[in-house]
Amino acid sequence: MGNKSKGLGSAKKLKARRKQFKLKNRVALKKKFDPLGGISQAKAIVLEKRQLVAKQPNSALRKCARVQLIKNGKQVTAFMPGDGAQKMIDEHDEVLIECIGGKMGRAKGDIPGVRWQVIKVNDQSLHALLHGKIEKARR
Repeated sequence: MGNKSKGLGSAKKLKARRKQFKLKNRVALKKKFDPLGGISQAKAIVLEKRQLVAKQPNSALRKCARVQLIKNGKQVTAFMPGDGAQKMIDEHDEVLIECIGGKMGRAKGDIPGVRWQVIKVNDQSLHALLHGKIEKARR
């Protein structure tokens, strides 16, 4: 069932295996390779809006935006949640993105490679904009 070492001389190998999954190693790796640098939210500028095809067995065009992070200039793709969100977000808008919350920081649901979502547009809540509670600010 498991592929762990067993037997008299296995302590060294088991110890090394345990070290691999320690929390501090995972945190250091996240800081190194995560475009957001280990933080939960970041501001970005919208470069373009695009539609991504959902993975099988679903068939849909998921509305996403290609954004460039202000803090380090890296580009990521962020999901635009909600019905009509793409109408509220224009190119060159400043958005706040956060992690979608997939397994182990990976993509969530049927959108391939998308790990972030838009939560604010020009310092206004996307949720409030979509529900008509506020109007979009002119910049």
